[in-house]
Amino acid sequence: MDCRPGCGACCIAPSISSSIPGMLHGKRAGERCIQLSADFLCLLFGDPRRPVVCSAFSADPVCCGETREDAIRLLGWLEQATT
Repeated sequence: MDCRPGCGACCIAPSISSSIPGMLHGKRAGERCIQLSADFLCLLFGDPRRPVVCSAFSADPVCCGETREDAIRLLGWLEQATT
């Protein structure tokens, strides 16, 4: 599946432990990434400074569901289940 334009759930729901430009220590689960635009697009997409974990994430119906709200809920659940 292709990323849903204007979703940004993967930039909010999961924690990211690696450094992100502007967020030296990464981010907590549920915290909005500083690199997420007002339109819910990654400002680092295609940029070599983008964390590897972000580049490796692929949109998938199992973790993204049918809507942005599904994605926030499912990714949040996965975060809780794996920590």
